[in-house]
Amino acid sequence: MDRNEQDGQSAADEAASHRPAGIGLMGRLRAYFLAGVLVTAPIAVTVYLGWWLLAFIDGHVRPLIPAAYNPENYLPFSIPGIGVLTLIIVLTLIGAFAAGYVGRLVVRIGEGVVERMPVVRSVYGAVKQIVETVVAKKSKAFREVVLVEYPRHGVWSLGFITGAAHPEVQKMSAEEMVHVFIPCAPPTAGYLAIMPRREVTVLDMTVEDGLKLVMSGGIVTPPDRKPREVKSAAVEERKRA
Repeated sequence: MDRNEQDGQSAADEAASHRPAGIGLMGRLRAYFLAGVLVTAPIAVTVYLGWWLLAFIDGHVRPLIPAAYNPENYLPFSIPGIGVLTLIIVLTLIGAFAAGYVGRLVVRIGEGVVERMPVVRSVYGAVKQIVETVVAKKSKAFREVVLVEYPRHGVWSLGFITGAAHPEVQKMSAEEMVHVFIPCAPPTAGYLAIMPRREVTVLDMTVEDGLKLVMSGGIVTPPDRKPREVKSAAVEERKRA
C-alpha cells in the first residue's frame, strides 16, 4: 500500500470514528442531507438576494443608458451589472460636481426652490436628515444597542438609540431624554419610545450583532467578544451578587 492509500485509509478511519454509534443507513442519509442544507442554504440565499438586487438595479438603470453608450448594443451577449456600474459612476460624478463651488450653488438654489413647496419640503427635509444621519454618520444614531424595560415591568426589549429627544419633549422633563427605536422581529416595523437615558441599558454589542439577533428572532445569538479576563470578572461579580 503506497503513501496516498495509507493517508486515504487513515482519513476514512478517522471519519468513521466520529460517526454516532447505532445509526442506520437512513439516519446517516438524513444527517448528510441536513448537513448539506446547512452548508448550501446561506450561500444560496445570499446569491439569490445579491442577484435580485443586481437585476432590480439593472432593470431600472439600463433603459436610461443612451443606445450609443450602451456596450450591450455592440456585443452579442448581455452584461450583468452594467446598470450598477453606471449608477456608481453617475453618483460619483454628481458627488464630485456637488463638492465644487458651482455644484454647491446649484444645490443651494434647488433646495431654496424645494423649501417653497408646502408638502414636498417636509418630505425632502425628513429624507435628507435621515440620509445625512445614517450615511454621513453625523450623529450617534443607530450606533448603540440598548435594553429597555418594554412593554411592561420585568420584560426587556432590544432597541437602538436613534438620537436625543426633540426640544419640545425634552423641556417636559429635567432628565436627559432619548429616542429608542424598538424593532419587530423580523424588523419590518417597530415602535419609537421616548424615555430617560437612565432607564436605558447600553449593551456592549455592535449594531450588526443587534440586527442579527432581531432578524433571527433570537435564534442567532452573537458571540461574546469580551476578553476572557472581563468575562471571568463579570461571572464572579454575578456570583457575589
